[in-house]
Parts: sequence; C-alpha cells; structure tokens
Amino acid sequence: MTFVRTVLGDIAPADLGITYAHEHLIIDGGRPVELSPDFLLADVDRMAAELEDAAAAGLRTAIDAMPADCGRNPAKLAELSLRTGVQIVAATGLHHERFTGPAHWSLRASEDELADLFAADIEVGIDERDYTGPIVRRTAIRAGIIKIGGSLDGPSERDRPIFRAAARAHARTGVPVHTHCEAGQGALEQIRLLTDAGVPAGHLSLSHVDKVVDRGYHRELFASGAFAVYDQAFRWGGADNGTLRLLEWAVADGHADRVMLGMDAARQGYYRAFGGSPGLPYLLHEFSAAMDARGLDAAVRTAFFVANPARAFAFAGVGP
Repeated sequence: MTFVRTVLGDIAPADLGITYAHEHLIIDGGRPVELSPDFLLADVDRMAAELEDAAAAGLRTAIDAMPADCGRNPAKLAELSLRTGVQIVAATGLHHERFTGPAHWSLRASEDELADLFAADIEVGIDERDYTGPIVRRTAIRAGIIKIGGSLDGPSERDRPIFRAAARAHARTGVPVHTHCEAGQGALEQIRLLTDAGVPAGHLSLSHVDKVVDRGYHRELFASGAFAVYDQAFRWGGADNGTLRLLEWAVADGHADRVMLGMDAARQGYYRAFGGSPGLPYLLHEFSAAMDARGLDAAVRTAFFVANPARAFAFAGVGP
C-alpha cells in the first residue's frame, strides 16, 4: 500500500487534502542566506502564524522543497507541523549549484555515496546538522521527496551524477523525485535523464516551469507523464498572468491531471508574517478567484490542489 511521508510520519495519499506543491517554510542559514539575508526563514513563531493563516484558507499540506546543506532544519519543520496542524513533507537531495558553491562536498562524492545519503534521509532520518560537516546525527524525521536542481537548458555536468544518484535512491525507496528547473527551462532534458535512469515519469514533478509560457513545451512535458508545478502565479505584476494562461491551455489540452500549484515563497518579503506580501494564503484567495473568473472551476482546482498531489507525492512500490 502506497503512502506519503511527512515529517510527523506516513499518511495515506487521500489524507493530503489541499496541497501546496513547492514551498520553503524554513531556511535556517546556509549558503542561500549568505547570498541574501531575505532568504532567512528561521523564526518558527512567524512561520507558524503564516501557516495558520493558510490553514484557515484551507491549506492542509505543504511540500517543503529545501534539500540538503541548504538551510534545512527538520526539527523546526516538525515543530511547525505540530503547532499548526499543517502536514509538511521534507526533502533530501541537492539544490542548484549556486546554493552549494564551487567547493561543495557533493562534487567529491560518488553517485553511490550520494544515493546512500539520500536514502538514509528517507529511510532512517534527516541529519540534524543537515550534512554541513563530517559528523552525522540522524533525527527521527524522514524525508518524503528528493529535490534536485537542474541548470539552464537541462542538467549540467555537475548536475548529472546528482540526478543519477537520485534515481538510484528512488529505485531503493520509491521516493518521489522533484526538480528545480532553472528559469523554468530544461524540463524535457531532466525527464529524459531521469527516466533513462529508471524513474517512471509519473513519479517526477518539475517546478518553476510556468516561467516559460510556451504551449508546445508544456504539451511535451505533459506527454511524458510527469507532473508540472506552476509556482509563479503571484510574480506577474500588471502583465498578463502567464500562469493563468498556461492553466487554461493545460485544461483545454486535456492535461488538468498533470498540474500542481505552489508559491515557492522563499523570502521574507513574500510572507505577511515578516511584513511582506502576498502571503501564503494567496493561492487559495486571490489566485483561486482569478482562476474562477477564467473558467477554471472548483472541480479543476480540486485536481490541481488535491487529486494530483495525492498521486505525485505518493511513494512507488519497490520490488525485492
């Protein structure tokens, strides 16, 4: 029987409810914060208030997409979930190279070693020190996705062994694989690499792809059987909302069953609890109203928020 792995334990996919498919609820230091202090999301009280507002709007589950050695803090994610009642899925894996740096330990690790680290986060527990040093002390909080970062136009030479290691960890554990598409690009190349390495497309989800408003690109992505995560909805300003246009095309083309939505709100400036905007409830308030106005009705929105995540984030059965 399949399951979704949250920071507080395994649940049935049907129990996910309304799900945001790509979030950053805790960033507790690390290279992202060195690059910009706005990335610092370490205040559990403020983030709990933000999550409670989203829960009041209907949010039930959030997929936290911060992978290893990038400010991940499993204890704070578990505390957030306990305090707010929102189910949280944590990640293992490795982010885009700008968030790790040119001398990162992952560049000296073999694919087998990386796969072992990812699998241990999934099966045993996430390192409380987030793989920031040689001493590993595992918590009881386990990862429920592998998040890996691709580069412009597809995986770079640095990315490829990480992607193959993620595929090996998927084969061992059944964990869903979730990717970062730099500038929304490279999704098709990522899918080819991962499926060639043995990951069924139905266990792949690709984020940020709504940065590329190209109907043909998205048709190819959906035809592969993978899921797209549209997480740019609030970033279009006064321009025509490209995310809305892509959603209309996806529905018209018969692919409403392959789209999920998220905020990717990785900065203090995006959260009301830090004095920013639009706030985590945006997708369930303003954007849901905008979808409704464009004819994307409640049944379609239920697919985006509930039915599709229940399939995308469920573990695959693993053979002997």
